[in-house]
Amino acid sequence: MEKKRIIIKLSGEALSNGNNKAIDPEKVRVIAKEVVDAYNLGGLEIGIIVGGGNIWRGKIAAEMGMERSSADYMGMIATILNALALQNAIEELGVETRTMTSLNIPQVAEPYIRRKAISNLEKGRIVIFGGGTGNPYFSTDTTSALRAAEIGANIILMAKNGTDGVYNKDPRKHKDAVKYDELTHHEVLDQGLQVMDSTASALCKDNGIKIVVFDMNTKGNIKRVASGEKIGTLIY
Repeated sequence: MEKKRIIIKLSGEALSNGNNKAIDPEKVRVIAKEVVDAYNLGGLEIGIIVGGGNIWRGKIAAEMGMERSSADYMGMIATILNALALQNAIEELGVETRTMTSLNIPQVAEPYIRRKAISNLEKGRIVIFGGGTGNPYFSTDTTSALRAAEIGANIILMAKNGTDGVYNKDPRKHKDAVKYDELTHHEVLDQGLQVMDSTASALCKDNGIKIVVFDMNTKGNIKRVASGEKIGTLIY
């Protein structure tokens, strides 16, 4: 049976408790368990992109007067820290995992090589991609789209921290906000819905990569969306 290859996009904030712990071990274990539950469905090859916002944010860099490139490289390093934490938690649950980084840190992780990443997936390993694209000025959203295109994944599962889909306006600020069940990539770009940055959206559109936006804080949602259950918002 041919396996379905997917990318799961996690925010860095999902690994934090929101207070004084940038990486909360309990939150990391919960996410790892959710990912492994999806893996245990069978028939899936799973790649993961995790952000770094729990450790380093552009706002801090701006307050320090730091130039953009240096700030972005610090953000890439933050994503590697998160990737290693998540790798350890997943492996504690018995699933072989590899962290691959676009920045060359051979002492702690494999360098990202497309064919090697595909080989790891085909061997049944979960692959976590750290370090962004390896270039400043690109977000982890763009990394998700780029890696999906490179490894042949046709869907990105975009796990949101407390938001259950795409709305016409911010549901936390507007009670009359309307949730979309489905959208086209063209509609997302045309309406400026900011599901992901415009570079990532255009890359998904051009390569026919679907996106499902869903709330990861509901227990079991990663497994549900990975199995094809219709939750959140589908972008195609």
